[in-house]
This record gives sequence, structure tokens and C-alpha cells, in this order.
Amino acid sequence: MITLYHCAGARSMRSVWLLHELGLEFELVTLPFSMAGLRTPEYLAISPLGRVPCLVDGELRVIESGAICQYLCETYDDGELHRPPGHPERVAWLQWLHYAETIAVHGASLVQQRIFIAPEDRSTVVQKLESRRLLKALEVIDQALGTQDYLLPSGFSAIDTAVGYSIHLASELVDIAHLGTLGAYYARLRARPAFQRSLERSPLAGDA
Repeated sequence: MITLYHCAGARSMRSVWLLHELGLEFELVTLPFSMAGLRTPEYLAISPLGRVPCLVDGELRVIESGAICQYLCETYDDGELHRPPGHPERVAWLQWLHYAETIAVHGASLVQQRIFIAPEDRSTVVQKLESRRLLKALEVIDQALGTQDYLLPSGFSAIDTAVGYSIHLASELVDIAHLGTLGAYYARLRARPAFQRSLERSPLAGDA
């Protein structure tokens, strides 16, 4: 049984979504999104960094969402969601997988400023700068999609779950209404049953 440690709304949503897309059975352990909830001795014994996601598959533990995506695809995918070495879309697949974090890092900075940092310590300069950087990162996606439904010409893949989460996070932080192509892409992603299931808070999840 695969176990995924998760906080609602965090980057670990990428992994929850992908597990559903892969149709794998897994145990979902939802932790409080707080320092206290993620720094317990019990969880630090599992994930020494005290962050999510953390995927446990037998004796194996993986703590980076991008690495989890690549591991799950290389281990469990039947060829639909992965682009293996030698595939003509391999480099694009890898690039978008890591670009998802380029987007999310600016979103995470804004979350810190708006939620976790005390009001008197927040910086309007940082918030404006990170908002502009976040929108620039989203504009790259908007332009890259062109007339495609998904990031790769061949169709939906695991990288759409990685980038899709970053857009999901960004949509809560900046106005993306002017990015019409991106908005249509995000709407397609939101309509996927696996995306909708990734928003649930079930203690046991899977698409058996």
C-alpha cells in the first residue's frame, strides 16, 4: 500500500491528483497545515524536513513532489502519463515538470506574506514583486499552450497535474482573467474527476 502524507491546499495536492489519475489505491494521511502539525516527532521520523508531500511505498520514501511524479510514472504508469527516455516529448515533459515549481515558488512566497507572516511584518514591495513574477510565469504557460488542450501536443500527461496545481494555487492569489488560453486550460483540468477527487479529504483514497 502506498501512503501519502498531505496537507489540504499544499503542493502535496499534485501527488494526490496524480495518484488518482494513475488509478492507484493509496492511504492518504492528512496533516494540519501548521508548524505544530508538521513538526511532531512522529512525522519527523517519517519525513525529517517536516514538510509535505511525503510518499512511502514499501521501504522507499520520496519527499519532493516533482520526484514523486517522476517515480510514480516510471513505476506505475502504463504509458499514458509518462514520456520515457527516447520519447520525442521527453525533454518537454521534464521541462514542464520542473517549471511547475517555478510557478509555485512565487505563489508560496505570497502565501507566506498573506497568511503566515504577522501583518506588521508583511512587505507590500515583496507582495507586488512576487505577484508580477507569478503572473509572468503564468503568461509563459498561456503563450505555450497556443491551440493545444494540454501542455504536450500528444495530450494530457502527468505534467498537467504538476503545472495544474500551480495554476490552482495562483488563481487564489492573482487575477488570471486576462489569460484566456490559460483559463480555458485550467477549466479543462478542473473538470477532470481526478482533480475533483484530489480536493476531497478522505482518509483512504484510490481509484480501484
